Amino acid sequence: MDGSPSSAHASDLVEGDLLRPMLRVAWPLVLIQLLQVMYNVADTFWLGRLSADAVGALSLAFPLVFLFISIGGGFTAAGAILVAQHTGASAASSGSSREAGKVAGTALGFVMLVALVLGALGYLAVEPALALIPADEQTATDIVPLAAAYMRVFFLATPFLFGFFTFVSLMRGYGDTRAPLRVMVVSVAVNVVIDPVLIFGWGPVPAYGIEGAAWATLISRAIATVVGWYVLFGTPAGPSIRPGDLVPKPAIVKKVVRLGVPSALEQSGVALAFVVLTALVATFPPAIVAAYGLGNRLISLVFLPAMGLAQAVNTVVGQNLGAEKPDRARRAVRAALIVVTAVMLPVAALAAAFPTPIVQLFLPPGSAGASETIAYASSYLRVASVMFVFTGIFEVSRGTFRGAGRTTTALALSLVAVWLVRVPVTYAAVFVYDFGTAGIWWAVVAGDVAGALVALAWLARGSWTSSVVDPPSATPADD
Repeated sequence: MDGSPSSAHASDLVEGDLLRPMLRVAWPLVLIQLLQVMYNVADTFWLGRLSADAVGALSLAFPLVFLFISIGGGFTAAGAILVAQHTGASAASSGSSREAGKVAGTALGFVMLVALVLGALGYLAVEPALALIPADEQTATDIVPLAAAYMRVFFLATPFLFGFFTFVSLMRGYGDTRAPLRVMVVSVAVNVVIDPVLIFGWGPVPAYGIEGAAWATLISRAIATVVGWYVLFGTPAGPSIRPGDLVPKPAIVKKVVRLGVPSALEQSGVALAFVVLTALVATFPPAIVAAYGLGNRLISLVFLPAMGLAQAVNTVVGQNLGAEKPDRARRAVRAALIVVTAVMLPVAALAAAFPTPIVQLFLPPGSAGASETIAYASSYLRVASVMFVFTGIFEVSRGTFRGAGRTTTALALSLVAVWLVRVPVTYAAVFVYDFGTAGIWWAVVAGDVAGALVALAWLARGSWTSSVVDPPSATPADD
C-alpha cells in the first residue's frame, strides 16, 4: 500500500467489523450524490423562478445529455471495479502492488479521450436529436429552443464532467470517499453562487437565461476536475498514479473495455429509454412535460441514500472478492439490503403524505404556469412513493453485481426494468388504454418493482461471488 492515511480504509473493508466501515464509505457517497443532484436542483430552483417553460426545457434536455454522458460513464465504473479488486487483493496479501495505480491511470487517460469525442459529437447532434422528439406544437415552440440552447453549452463541459467523475470513481474503488466529498463541496458551492448571477444577470454580467445554468455547470465542473486531479497526482491520497500511467496500456485497456462496455450499454440503454419516455411525454402539453421532469428530479433526491449505499457495496464487494473473501461480500450485501429498506420506508411515507409542499419548494405557486405543473408533479410524487423501497433494493443489487465485475448482469437487470417493463407499459397506458398521466406515473413504478424482484432472485443464485482479477498470491510486486 502507499502508506497514505486513506490506505487504512482498504484493510478495514476486508477485515474485522463489516457494517461500520461500509457505512463509513457510504455516507460520503450519499453526500456526494446529494451534492451531484444539487447541480440539477440549483438549475431547477432558479429556472423555476424564470419560467415553467425553462423547467420543461431541462426535462427535454436531460435525457439526451445523459445518453451521451452514460456512454463514457461505463468506463469510469470499470476503473472503479478494477481498482477495488486490486486494492482488496493487495490488502489481503499485505503487499505493495502498483496494479491499482496502473489501472487507475489507464482508466483516467482512456476516459478523457472518450470524453473529448463524446463532447464533440454531442454538440453537433443537439438539433438533430431534438428534432426526433414528436413534441406537442406548443412544446416545440416554447420549450425545444430553450433545451437546444442549454445543451449546446452543456456539451462543452463534457471533458470536465468526465474528469471529475473518473476521479470520484477511482477514489471510491480505492476506499477513499472523503477526498472526493471535499472537492464536490467546493464545486457545488461555486455552482450555487454563480447560477443565479449567470441566469438573471448581475452588475456587469448579462442575463444568459437557461444558457447561464449550463455555463455555471461548466465553470464549477472545471474547478472540480482541476482540484480532483491535484489530489490524485499531488497528494498521497488514493491509488498511486504516475504520469506515465496515463498512457493507456493495451492489457489494462482490454480489461477496462471488457467491464466497461456492458456498463456503458447499461447506462446508455437506460438513458435511451428515458429519451423514448420523454418523447412519449412530450406529446402532452407543457405543464405535464415540466411536471415529469420536476418529478424525476425530486425522485432522484429521494434515491440518494440508496445510490450512495449501492456505490459503497460496489467497493466493499469488489475489495472482498479481490481478497478472496466471498462470504464477507455476501454478508455486506445482506446488511446493505436491510439498511436501504429501513431508510426508504419512512422517506416513502413522507413523500406520500406531503407531495405538494415538497414540489412547491422547487416551483413556487406564483411563477408562470406553475399551478398545473405543481398539481401534476404532486400526483407523480405520491404514486412514485410506492416504489421507493423496491428502487433501493434494485440499486443495491446492481451495485453488488458491478462490484463483483458482473457488469453484464447489471446491464440485463436495467434493461428488464426499463425496456421490458417501463417503456412498453408507458406506451400502452398513454396510446392504447388512454390512462393519461396516471398511466405514465404507474409505469415508472412497475419498472422498478419488476427490476427489484428479478435482481433479488438473481442475487440468491450466488453465482457472482468470484473475483475478476488475480488472487492476492498472484498480484505482481511493486515495480
